[in-house]
Amino acid sequence: MKFSVCIDAVLKGPDIGRKLRDIKSLGGTAFEFWSWWDKDLDEIKEGIRETGLNLAAMCTKFISLTDPAQREVYRTGLAESLKAAKDLGCKLLISQVGSDTGQGEAVQKQSIIDGLRACVPLLEDYGVVLAIEPLNTKIDHRGYYLWRSAEAFEIVDAAASPWIKVLYDIYHQQIMEGNIINTVSANLKKIGHFHAAGIPGRGELSSGELNYPAIFSAIDRAGYTGYMGLEYFPTQDPLGELKSILGRAPSGRS
Repeated sequence: MKFSVCIDAVLKGPDIGRKLRDIKSLGGTAFEFWSWWDKDLDEIKEGIRETGLNLAAMCTKFISLTDPAQREVYRTGLAESLKAAKDLGCKLLISQVGSDTGQGEAVQKQSIIDGLRACVPLLEDYGVVLAIEPLNTKIDHRGYYLWRSAEAFEIVDAAASPWIKVLYDIYHQQIMEGNIINTVSANLKKIGHFHAAGIPGRGELSSGELNYPAIFSAIDRAGYTGYMGLEYFPTQDPLGELKSILGRAPSGRS
């Protein structure tokens, strides 16, 4: 398991180069962010060139998959995102699926599956994984459709492509269902990326009710070799917490 720092959440301010240098100085090897379309991609490329960090993940455009009428708009947005990902050397795009349209679970679930299947040729062409993300609907994302990890895994099974995975956000899933280690261990092959934050509050991992060292160790023992995205909002000096996390990677890597 490797760590990736979400620079939109953990490190404040507009200076991307400084953020990447800070991550590098702590021994980090990767970063990620949310939207690419409001950032200076040349600045990001220069930061990557200077630090040697990998861009582990970024988001595709926020367009609904639950609404079939938006499918071509979603695919167009994905194509634009894939071009940006290629330009930045990013191999994983994060996708939300959209709001609950009120059409019923079976209809919306099938709309997501059909939309993802339609995107597989694009993903294959670019060699990029698309990871759909269940979110909590109790606190942060009221009205969002996909919150059950089991349904997300079912969607991945139905899409039937190695280019479609789940982003398993430990913070969101602890709020909605818990049972983190057992769920992850049983479905690891369907998970393309992780996010982590303390709970409650979405602060540092060292605070709250979750034993993150135990969770990380279990994921590492299960054979996960991808990235654990650090996506929390610091309440104290962010570099101190980052140094602590990056220094205790179970596999000895950050």
